[in-house]
Amino acid sequence: MSMTKILTYSHITNKYYYMKYYINKTVNADLETATTKVVEELQKEGFGIVTQFDVNKALKEKLDVDFRQYRILGACNPAFALRSINAEDKIGTILPCNVMLQEVNDGIEVAIINPKSMVSEIDNDEMKSIANEISDKLQRVIANL
Repeated sequence: MSMTKILTYSHITNKYYYMKYYINKTVNADLETATTKVVEELQKEGFGIVTQFDVNKALKEKLDVDFRQYRILGACNPAFALRSINAEDKIGTILPCNVMLQEVNDGIEVAIINPKSMVSEIDNDEMKSIANEISDKLQRVIANL
């Protein structure tokens, strides 16, 4: 069983609810085309790619395992990174924003970390506000794919 949601408490409604830890969309494209489109959409929102990790290639090199195409991009918006670190100095443990692209039956699934879920347990209203702003940008990235 895989857990895709985080139990979160709303101080506004005084109720618990489940929040997905990612936002995703499947696109009808190959990995390289999907990657290019994701990078373009991230750039429109002020993000750059600081890391790229091809999991399937690493597994082949290190373990001689054939694995589906699976890529992780580390996306960073420097202005939001600075604001986040100034608001919450340990936030670097979950930076940069990870973007996953993986081969699925009907194309390439793109999933991006949901910043709101990542800060839901942090008792810091400023950080939650920043996460909401970042989430809006990442939602647009997914919507525009």
